[in-house]
Amino acid sequence: MTVDLRPYDPTTDRSALWRLKRSFELELGGETGDDAKEDRYATKLDDGYRERYLAWVDRCVDDEPGAITLAEADGTPVGYVFVLPDRLAMIWDAAVLNEIYVEPTHRGTGVADELIERAVDVVSDQSLPLSRLVLDVDPDNERASDFYRRHGFETWGELVSLDL
Repeated sequence: MTVDLRPYDPTTDRSALWRLKRSFELELGGETGDDAKEDRYATKLDDGYRERYLAWVDRCVDDEPGAITLAEADGTPVGYVFVLPDRLAMIWDAAVLNEIYVEPTHRGTGVADELIERAVDVVSDQSLPLSRLVLDVDPDNERASDFYRRHGFETWGELVSLDL
């Protein structure tokens, strides 16, 4: 099966991106077996969140046309990578990999490898305070952690949070 990478097109890809984003979020919420966490993630994915997310995507793509790359198999999006535009580089003094997701049926096929390579290509052209690409990953997500290590990512600090 051939997978093609192409830039996200806000005029034709909104529904497909939302479908993938929703799957990404539901997997994040359900990966630990914590029912309360799973419910919080599922509850937030309402119409209001969808519209806010897609409007934010539009602003990011306006700033950085390559911010989102879709992976397609047989004309159907099966994954995406989303890097933030360089105007947001001051958040971490670096490029930010916001999201990467590949549908379970296409994992282990090299799609994620191609998407991460595309992300690195996009951010390599950004004007960054530090030449670094950062992301947060759940330490309990061993598959993701192994994937990032395989691509040369190293632990850099630790995120902490406060529930509001």
